[in-house]
Amino acid sequence: MKSHNPVVDHNKTTMKSFIFSLLFSSLYLRHFSVAFLRHHPPPSTLSLSAVTDPKPDVFFEVTKPITTTTSTTPCSHTVLLHEFAFTYGHPPVTVPYSPPLKCPFMEYSSIILEFSATCYGRQYDRIFGIWVEGVELLRSCTAEPTHSGIFWNVRKDVTKYSSLLMKSKLNLSVYMGNIVDKTYTGVYHVNVTFHYYPFENSDQKRGNLVDLYGNSADLILPISRNLPLNDGLWFEIQNSTDFQMKDLVIPRNVYRAVLEIYVSFHENDEFWYTNLDNDYLMANNLSLPGNGPFREVLVKLDDDLVGAVWPFTVIFTGGINPLLWRPISAIGSFDLPSYDIEITPFLGKLLDGNPHRFGFCVTNSMNVWFIDANLHLWLDHNVDVLKGQLLMSHTEPLTLSLGSDFKGLNGKFFVGAERSIMSRGWVASSKGNITTVSTQNFNFSNKIVLMKNGNYQTVNQSIHFNTSVSANLPSNTPFYMVESFKKFSVFVYTDEDDLGDDGYTLMSNVSLGFDEDKKVLSSAGVLSWTKLKNQQNGEGFMRVKNHLVSNGLGSTHQVYDYVENEDRFCYFRNVSSYNYTIVFDRVRNKCKQEDGVHVPLLVDHVVLI
Repeated sequence: MKSHNPVVDHNKTTMKSFIFSLLFSSLYLRHFSVAFLRHHPPPSTLSLSAVTDPKPDVFFEVTKPITTTTSTTPCSHTVLLHEFAFTYGHPPVTVPYSPPLKCPFMEYSSIILEFSATCYGRQYDRIFGIWVEGVELLRSCTAEPTHSGIFWNVRKDVTKYSSLLMKSKLNLSVYMGNIVDKTYTGVYHVNVTFHYYPFENSDQKRGNLVDLYGNSADLILPISRNLPLNDGLWFEIQNSTDFQMKDLVIPRNVYRAVLEIYVSFHENDEFWYTNLDNDYLMANNLSLPGNGPFREVLVKLDDDLVGAVWPFTVIFTGGINPLLWRPISAIGSFDLPSYDIEITPFLGKLLDGNPHRFGFCVTNSMNVWFIDANLHLWLDHNVDVLKGQLLMSHTEPLTLSLGSDFKGLNGKFFVGAERSIMSRGWVASSKGNITTVSTQNFNFSNKIVLMKNGNYQTVNQSIHFNTSVSANLPSNTPFYMVESFKKFSVFVYTDEDDLGDDGYTLMSNVSLGFDEDKKVLSSAGVLSWTKLKNQQNGEGFMRVKNHLVSNGLGSTHQVYDYVENEDRFCYFRNVSSYNYTIVFDRVRNKCKQEDGVHVPLLVDHVVLI
């Protein structure tokens, strides 16, 4: 494991900053892209003695509320109360985990994980994870505090982990590497609580064998590092040739298997989508992150490539311009997305009772990527040993289109990429043969423009990440298919002007998009359908003089539109902030049908300031 400087590189990122008042603030700034070619000394900090407001600011990530199948009050169980102070390079905090003993019901329709925290003072953003028996439940980033304090919480539906969370005498581990000293004073006061909701009736309880997509797995195995550790349980990918792996033996009566991948990127690859090609850097004698702006996480089973992840560009709370993410955090920053890869077609190779190797690498990567996975397994309880066969595994070679035109520090750069992965296999269950086909199709485009001798930069990137899983079930049961069409987009603009006398201004604009259209189909028609359009835009300005940020501002606007099964559930939120203040917040959480088009109804609140 590489040793990291705890002052320069707390969270293994390339840009960190702090804001301690609205108008006159101090900022620690590390340059993250070629738009900051002139490496200014970091601005100094101001005294905090004048800041006396004791009321903490509430930070949040915009997402839909969690819906449960019951209105019954849950049984709630607080598992961890802890202060994360000087925890960098120390073992994760580990506490016993068991479901609540004093509960009138012992079967749960839903389980909700709630993480909440407060922090006062100065501090970096910190990546952290929560694991139960090595199975990761949440990957997240802390908010950056102010002297008057901040509060935020994350609620995540973890029902799909219920086969694990129903067990007793387990270990829950949290790693949040933090530094507290005379300069960085923020201590994260953390609360981890689980909420358990009952079934309202027996119809909600577990279905049968062929209900492949409505049930959580029977068994979840961790593909992560084992304790004891002085870091997180994730694997650390250091470069493009680094391959991290773990051997597992799975039960021989598995009829379905899904890999859930968690991934985050740090240090020289925190802003990988802004990285330039090595020819440009060498021609201009620049020591900046390189290897271009394309990355893919490859997942292998023994010698087979079983799938890939082309990740969404999560921006942490100190990223690019931290003024943008107060109080509205960037998409995915408080609850990083995980990615599912169907490996059911490969069960014919896994059901032999022998160890098999699961591994990860990242194309073109620089340091550092944190990756681990959970293997979700569905068991046929009627037999001890199943048989299966991999019928086909085909991977189209990665296709790259590269173009560059630069003169000195100015230029244009383009990267395009495509890949498709497909597998097909069968497994003989106690109710008949199940043939599964899994496909992944990817398309990538990244355009970078540099002007003003590299002090002006734009990055425009889009990723289309489409997957489908189909299952031909025994003749007396229906055909199932799950289709997911994702689009990830990011636009970054930065422009720096030299004011002389050790001063400069920085303008920035960031746009993020996370869209997904998902359907579950059967021979009887569409079983479920969800559509998410999540768009965010932030603009910021900072003026730095004599290493002090003399003034600055940040504003963020986000529109979140989610529809489920046309008229079953709709959630719409249109929210905007300006320098810590919510300007307006419009929320709708019901919908009606008008000529086949969903129309959200205003039922919650509108705040105008």
